[in-house]
Amino acid sequence: MTRVAVLADDLIWATRLDRLVRAAGADVVRVGSEAALRDAIDGGVEAAIIDLTARGYDAVAAIGLASAAGRPVLAVGQHDDAATRDRARAAGAGRVLAYRAVSDDGEATVGAFVGRLAATR
Repeated sequence: MTRVAVLADDLIWATRLDRLVRAAGADVVRVGSEAALRDAIDGGVEAAIIDLTARGYDAVAAIGLASAAGRPVLAVGQHDDAATRDRARAAGAGRVLAYRAVSDDGEATVGAFVGRLAATR
């Protein structure tokens, strides 16, 4: 089964992202730091979803870590923070979604992300 790391230090978003990944048919590995993400990558997770507005970790560095390890990254964050979105893309995020987009269409978006992972297995 596909395994996806979810890096989010906000409980509401971590729970929401966890639910969306599971609904898409993948297992979730919740992580709370860049070190834990590194461990999850070493443990075989196939992708990461990273919350950009965290206080407990550097989200852009975490995206770079996952991307450098060859893991696809989906990032989520504030709709009005263009600078962070640009930095996330430059670090390797394949997609950067606004929280509103995840709230409105998260099942389809996360489902497609997980589906692409499963198709490449």
